[in-house]
Amino acid sequence: MAREVTHTATGPKIITPADIDEEKGDVAVCLCGLSEEYPFCDGSHKRAEGEDPDERYKYVDGERRRVAVEFRDE
Repeated sequence: MAREVTHTATGPKIITPADIDEEKGDVAVCLCGLSEEYPFCDGSHKRAEGEDPDERYKYVDGERRRVAVEFRDE
């Protein structure tokens, strides 16, 4: 599966005990790149369910779009 992910962070996010939400508990760090609360997971990865492993996707305004990839011989 390929997904185009654009990260805007310029450095690491250090997780401290202050980051633990009293209601939610554990801290989850986003690995899919879709979270609106990046670098924290907000469950947005669920939108990626059903992706075809042979396709490349880009998510724009929460909408999944298939990206065409073309290879050319030079």
